[in-house]
Amino acid sequence: MPVLVRPAETGDVPHILAMVNRFADQNIMLPRTVESVSHTLPDWLVAVEEWPEPTTPPILACGALVPLTDTLAEVRSLAVHESQQGQGLGGVIVLELVQRARIRNYEQVCALTLRENFFVRLGFSVVDRWSISSKVWQACIYCRKFHRCDEVAVLMNLAEKPATTENAVARPGWSHLLKWSEWQPLKLAYKQPTMVDDR
Repeated sequence: MPVLVRPAETGDVPHILAMVNRFADQNIMLPRTVESVSHTLPDWLVAVEEWPEPTTPPILACGALVPLTDTLAEVRSLAVHESQQGQGLGGVIVLELVQRARIRNYEQVCALTLRENFFVRLGFSVVDRWSISSKVWQACIYCRKFHRCDEVAVLMNLAEKPATTENAVARPGWSHLLKWSEWQPLKLAYKQPTMVDDR
């Protein structure tokens, strides 16, 4: 079955939403809206069968590369249709998104995932989620799972690391986007228990 990975088009939006939100209903990923996908459509890739059969899903897999800063982008909403899982399509989408990040001159690509080993096999490293500080500020604080998050942060460095002196302190994956004093209060807030309405 020849598969084509291409930029998402307007006609793909309902199919992206259906697949992503189906997994969101299983608490595997965050839900998306028509507005959020349509607004970021240039950031999305989809995998489709080149010569689809009547029974073939409209899209086989999808994922987005979302800019967080000038140097950091996030792989988001990676989903593979249930009938296509185990075929390697997820890895194909991620590596295509990483290539996009290289072309756009990003220095790092991150993701929050429940399957960190999948990303590690593709060249990512597990990091402290607080090292991806811009991600926390831009999205996580609005998530219902913020105070009980079970996702793992992974990061891939695309730029060559500068040479460090013998006495330098290396912080793998550290994103020097916010100073300690700026994100530390948010980290402390994260640790405070709050009431969550699960109704």
